[in-house]
Amino acid sequence: MTKLIETSPGLDPVTFEVLKNSFITTVDQMAEQMLRTCYSFVIYNRDFSNALHDADGNSVAQGNYDIAVHVGTLHNTCKEVIRVFEGDMAPGDVYAINDPYAGGTHFSDVRLVRPIFDEDKLIGFSQSNGHWSDLGGSVPGSFDVTARDMFREGLRITPLRLFQRGRFCSDVANMIAANTRDPASIIGDIHSQAQATQAAERELLRLVKKYGRGQVMRGMEEVQDYVERAVRKRLAELPDGTWETVDYIDRDLGAGEGMIPIRIKMTIKGDAIHYDFTGSHSTIASMYNSAPGATFSAVVAGMKTFFPDLPLNSGFYRMIEVTAPKNSIVSAEWPVAVTGFLMPFEKIMNAIFEMWSKIMPERAIACAFNLEYLLAGGRDARKPEKPIFMFYEWLPGGWGGRNGKDGADVTTACFGTGLMSQPNEGNERVNPTRTIEFQIKQDSAGPGKWRGGVGVQKTSLLLEAENAVMSYICDRERAVVWGVEGGLPSMPHGLTMKRAGEETEIWLGSVFSDYSVHTGDQFARPTAGGGGFGDPLERKPRKVMEDVIDDYVSLERAKTDYGVVIREIDRDLCQYEIDEAATEACRADIRAKRKDWARMDPEEVARKYRSGEIDTLDAVRHYAVILDWETGELLPKTTAQFRESFEKRTVAYWA
Repeated sequence: MTKLIETSPGLDPVTFEVLKNSFITTVDQMAEQMLRTCYSFVIYNRDFSNALHDADGNSVAQGNYDIAVHVGTLHNTCKEVIRVFEGDMAPGDVYAINDPYAGGTHFSDVRLVRPIFDEDKLIGFSQSNGHWSDLGGSVPGSFDVTARDMFREGLRITPLRLFQRGRFCSDVANMIAANTRDPASIIGDIHSQAQATQAAERELLRLVKKYGRGQVMRGMEEVQDYVERAVRKRLAELPDGTWETVDYIDRDLGAGEGMIPIRIKMTIKGDAIHYDFTGSHSTIASMYNSAPGATFSAVVAGMKTFFPDLPLNSGFYRMIEVTAPKNSIVSAEWPVAVTGFLMPFEKIMNAIFEMWSKIMPERAIACAFNLEYLLAGGRDARKPEKPIFMFYEWLPGGWGGRNGKDGADVTTACFGTGLMSQPNEGNERVNPTRTIEFQIKQDSAGPGKWRGGVGVQKTSLLLEAENAVMSYICDRERAVVWGVEGGLPSMPHGLTMKRAGEETEIWLGSVFSDYSVHTGDQFARPTAGGGGFGDPLERKPRKVMEDVIDDYVSLERAKTDYGVVIREIDRDLCQYEIDEAATEACRADIRAKRKDWARMDPEEVARKYRSGEIDTLDAVRHYAVILDWETGELLPKTTAQFRESFEKRTVAYWA
């Protein structure tokens, strides 16, 4: 590969601004190309991202709607392609890679990278990343939560050539597609992503024709320098200091009960910042591990949330240093399973939210709900040919309460900002399923002076299907979404199944794979709301009553969580009134007792739960106790960890 060495005078402010925005618009055009040509329902719902890179592989721009999880990884895969094919690139080439051990995320995120030449000079790269609904492996959707190594997760694609000088390498593409459960969609998405990279090539060459090669390449360099200067300046204006916190994965499937800690120490010194994960747990016996590239991406995504006005490119990465001990849950190495990296990813993001909330209290936010994936696959018996179907769905939920504002309701996860909430009609068209319930989940929001956003409840019915199995990829069944500054937690995640012809529901929890399902089975799961911000006893009673009117909060939880006593006059007319005297007395009673509740003997709390004296929300929000939600068995180690968090984030702020 020949690197262009040219000089040009610094760009004037107008040209700089035009090029800066043109680069971003170029990437947005790639997204529009993908939306109109992709084959898979997953990519159509915006589980993709794109990027423009300079000749060294550094990110010049990402789009306005790219999902958060990919923000810090695309430059890694571009550089890996350069490393492998240096000196052997030509116009019309397109390369594929999905390797999480080379700076990517997981095998499902397949990236296509195109070198862009002006005449015979390499001037940059375009990259399109799409989440393919299946990459093979042991279960449909390639998400086997019990996988300990990558060999059960699907096809690992190290850099390879899919187009050579414009010629489609159909033999290579067909080999890849043949190792998946949906080969037709895979071939279609390959062409869609390749066309997206070509759209960027056309636009970049148009800019070269208008402004000249030297100016455009200087613009690529200067937009990165601009972002670096802006972030360094803001860091330098902040006081030096160190902040620490910890968040948890629910469990290690290969060990006893007890949550898995992810510890982060953030240090700002001058105009640089260091994130240190020393003390985080070693890799665990499931796919809920993160390779270094995904961990860096989580750091970038979490920190970028507090710099929303700046464009995103490699300039943002230059002042960030990450220390992640090898073979830890945040620095897994081949061949440890990493497809479920999204679980540590969101814990890292929320931990960073918490630390930056101390630095920028005007932007402070509590914990957001955890992304969940439901995957089912089998034969679609509605059609004579009985093709393989791939049901792959995620749901929106609630973000954490904010300083002065309630959390965002029914919003895509912080992991995947940019994702769409999948339309029921689309899923029903391509899969043998029917939605029989989809509504806001009452009492899902973590109570606070500013409550968390609300989640949803969805119940689906499996129609005519054969040899179908289901996997559920989730967390925060035990490490329940937490509140801050005295706010209360949300609710545990988990899925219930009701077999065809039966009335009793089976609690399957938040993590399982390869579970057989049959025609007529119903499966239901809620998504948690966000954690509460501030003491819920300080929430204005009228705002609690408005939440009751909106069915966000029940009359019972208004009293038990907020201490607000509300009388129902006419539900149909939304007529309620606050009993002010009873509210004052109720709040005084809660204030007097709540610290003792949070320190009650956990075994006694478990007994109360099993006898029906208290429910799940009482156990979590008032007693800070985590149980096996099906049997009521106490989880002592998990409870001790949860209580430590509850004391730090909630009890410590109660007057």
